[in-house]
Amino acid sequence: MAYKIYVGGLPYSTTDEELQELFAQHGTVASARVIIDRMSGRSKGFGFVELEEDADGEKAVSALDGTEFGGRKLVVSKARPQEDRPRDGGGFRGGDRGGDRGGFGRRSF
Repeated sequence: MAYKIYVGGLPYSTTDEELQELFAQHGTVASARVIIDRMSGRSKGFGFVELEEDADGEKAVSALDGTEFGGRKLVVSKARPQEDRPRDGGGFRGGDRGGDRGGFGRRSF
């Protein structure tokens, strides 16, 4: 299993290929992906890289955390396991919205 790394603080113009090149200096990259916002189609400023060897991943985290890339300071750490999230979308899309909605149109001033 590959060593998965979180990379934050990426310049918004960073491509998957640039992210891969940055980490290729530290080992064999299995995958590199900049996370894109679905609504805007723009980078969210973070991504994930998988290195094939755990030792290479640990070295990459040590070597790159806190370094500057494209004018921004990187935050590099071992990725935490993804948490299960509810599929209803949260927020106001479903479920109990709770509380008083303010009574718009019913107030007397």
